Amino acid sequence: MKTVGIISEYNPFHNGHAHQLAAAKRMTGADYCIVVMSGNFVQRGAPAFMDKYTRTQAALANGADLVLELPVCYALGSAEYFASGSVALLDKLGVTDSLCFGSECGDITLLSEFAAKLSGEDDTFKKVLDSQLRSGLTYPSARNAALQASAPHLNGHMNVLMQPNNILAIEYCKALTKRDSSIKPFTVPRAGSAYHDASLNNSFCSALAIRESVAFSDSLAEVRALMPRNSYELLESQYGRTCPILTDDISLPLHYQLLSEQSEGYTKYADIDGDLSDRIIKKLPTYRRFTDFCEQLKTKNRTYTRIARSLMHILLRIEKTDLAHYQSEDYIYYARMLGFRESAEPLLSAIKEHGIIPLLSKLADADSLLSGNGSRMLHMDIYASHIYNSMVQHKFAACPDLPCEHKRKIIKY
Repeated sequence: MKTVGIISEYNPFHNGHAHQLAAAKRMTGADYCIVVMSGNFVQRGAPAFMDKYTRTQAALANGADLVLELPVCYALGSAEYFASGSVALLDKLGVTDSLCFGSECGDITLLSEFAAKLSGEDDTFKKVLDSQLRSGLTYPSARNAALQASAPHLNGHMNVLMQPNNILAIEYCKALTKRDSSIKPFTVPRAGSAYHDASLNNSFCSALAIRESVAFSDSLAEVRALMPRNSYELLESQYGRTCPILTDDISLPLHYQLLSEQSEGYTKYADIDGDLSDRIIKKLPTYRRFTDFCEQLKTKNRTYTRIARSLMHILLRIEKTDLAHYQSEDYIYYARMLGFRESAEPLLSAIKEHGIIPLLSKLADADSLLSGNGSRMLHMDIYASHIYNSMVQHKFAACPDLPCEHKRKIIKY
């Protein structure tokens, strides 16, 4: 039995995702595909466009055999942290043979070379990086200078580090190496539009283009051809009932959380130092919307996305001590199932036999399987889902009564 892993957000699931999923099985000869997917909050520091169960249905309908939730502390992490948590989850299942991911360059050898250098084990790289950082350069500039000194044969390929899928791909390779994992990496060249391209100019448009089209139009007609039919039908069935959830829909609950903790400051939360905490407090009287507030807070050395993730850490109560524990204790404590194909029962049996973490299908089982940091990690996931559901119910009058996360059933396809 061969199994390939895919790390995703599917926000929402579109033609490019279907292309990658099919290519992953074809390239690796896999019998089964395991998808590790962000839950109700995504890596750019925002709530998901559609809830995690609807996106799970789309993934299963298009060839995924098992969908697992990436814990929210990793889903809202930097590229390195996002990749480390995802790879650790796949590795601990004990059945994953390969990992397939998209990239702009499509060259696994080149991506692996960058990963080897950026892992920081090369003495020349470390010395030049430290020297350049001390001289006041930003990390990207210092990193590039260190690469040029330690790996001159890569100088003609530095544009690889300017493209978002390549950056994540390199982090996946780094995470595999760091774990000394037997999982073999494969990459599929990104088809169609670039990650940040918001235009609707071909059938392989970005998820951003689809989100913006739906957000600024009263019709779904423009995106019909950009998604597999079953994925589009899911969007259509939930449109105006549970989606779309847009970035600024987080504005009110975040504002409340910021006000409630203003007197204490925010330095206990992940990615927030004293300077950012002070800036948040200073600018809080001008808070109107989440996106505008991120724009006010960003600086030369703190990007919009980094600010957005930091604010999400406050909202979801993800503290520095949590991340310190998780980083020092091998990252992952459980694999929480969101859905599976009924034909994948042999895969589930293999995970239960060979995995070194519990496979959670019912939250009711968690108390007997988890303790300490594992319980804390799961409770953060549950809390994040409750926050997300409250946004959905507040926004849509036609929203059905959403069951408590403890009562949600996993998706069977």
